[in-house]
Amino acid sequence: MTPKPANAPILADLIQDEARRFVAEHPRSCALSRQSADVWRGGAPMHWMTDWASPCPIFAAQGVGAQVTDVDGKLYDDFCLADTPAMFGHGQEAVARAIADQARRGAGFMLPTAGAVLVGRLLAERFGVPLWQTATTASDANRAAIRWARAVTGRPVIVVFDGCYHGMVEDAFVVLKDGEAAMKPGLVGQVHDLTATTRVVPFNDLAALEAALAPGDVAAVLAEPVMTNCGMILPDEGFHQALRALTRAAGTLLVIDETHTISTGPGGYTRAHGLEPDIFVLGKAIAGGVPAAVWGVTAALSERMDRAAARIGPGQSGVGTTLSGNALALAAMRAMLSEVMTDQAYERMLAGAGRLVAGLRAVIAARAAPWSVVHVGARVELVLADPPPRNAAEMRAALDEDRLRALHLWLINRGVLIAPFHNMMLVSPVTEDAAIDRLVAAVDGFAGALEGLGT
Repeated sequence: MTPKPANAPILADLIQDEARRFVAEHPRSCALSRQSADVWRGGAPMHWMTDWASPCPIFAAQGVGAQVTDVDGKLYDDFCLADTPAMFGHGQEAVARAIADQARRGAGFMLPTAGAVLVGRLLAERFGVPLWQTATTASDANRAAIRWARAVTGRPVIVVFDGCYHGMVEDAFVVLKDGEAAMKPGLVGQVHDLTATTRVVPFNDLAALEAALAPGDVAAVLAEPVMTNCGMILPDEGFHQALRALTRAAGTLLVIDETHTISTGPGGYTRAHGLEPDIFVLGKAIAGGVPAAVWGVTAALSERMDRAAARIGPGQSGVGTTLSGNALALAAMRAMLSEVMTDQAYERMLAGAGRLVAGLRAVIAARAAPWSVVHVGARVELVLADPPPRNAAEMRAALDEDRLRALHLWLINRGVLIAPFHNMMLVSPVTEDAAIDRLVAAVDGFAGALEGLGT
């Protein structure tokens, strides 16, 4: 290895140079950011819009297909795709047409529409779960699932996996800290100790899961088939079969949240791998970016829900919001399920993801970088560790926030957007091979820049 000169630039220098470049090339975004801070708390309509590595948020002008143009006229290959809602591409004509048509006839009535029957049938056929309800977000759907699980089983506790993603579900805001359950750092306004009714175990640790279920007080295990929020973590072979066997033996319901893993295939990870959840949750992409989610239950669980409701008696269930199931959202879902989320679309997505995975692995091999690539269908992550971690604790130990920031800023300055959290990338049906190749080339350029840095 060639020794670095004493005055070689370090990572902080690279970040500083890339930040200067961004500011110089984004005058309108930077100006709008300053104006936005006067009217939006934190500088944006939602705080996570400021979580990007850039010195200020990029202000979007429009998205077409798998590309986004910003207010400075810069064009980006978009592999973030709104962090999943636009995973089939921006500006879907079928969805736009359905929304416009329904908006002219009324956005919502607090009444079902004839189209709702077709949407229910499409959901049942696609995901293999017979009975459905809507929600406005996956967070709401998961809350409903947890509430019903507790009502049906008469048990207070749920189990989640360390590092999980389930939206804004309070019960899931528990992590392992030094091997003990603790509420997530930074949690705002929490007055009750969530660890009293939530147990948290490492992903892929069946012994820990069995121990958590042993007291017989667990209503449900809430799980993603593949961990995606703390970095992508794949299940060990046989993990899901064991998870299902252990929950059934314990009389515990299994809730599978496919909000991110719908990237696997037309029926999600559940259909692709033969999972058998009691409750199936899906948000984000189901309505093409219109706020909507769905949750489905088995016939057996539905009967138990009816018995629980009869036992509880009339009143307010605490499940559902006024906007859930509105006609606009259902029209968008119908278009997505019948015209956009097709087998052919998934074939193109999976082929593109295969090209991206191969390209990134070629860069890793050529550069001898201590990195790895994991993916679930069209969702790909470049992990700055090798081998890829098997649980959240290993992923946290591998995270280098400065290096992640540098990579993200580097990509932005070269016209590539990936999700601002970790290195998650989505390939859409309309993502061009040339865009994939540009992403791979940008990652290669970053790897080369790292090789020239000192310590």
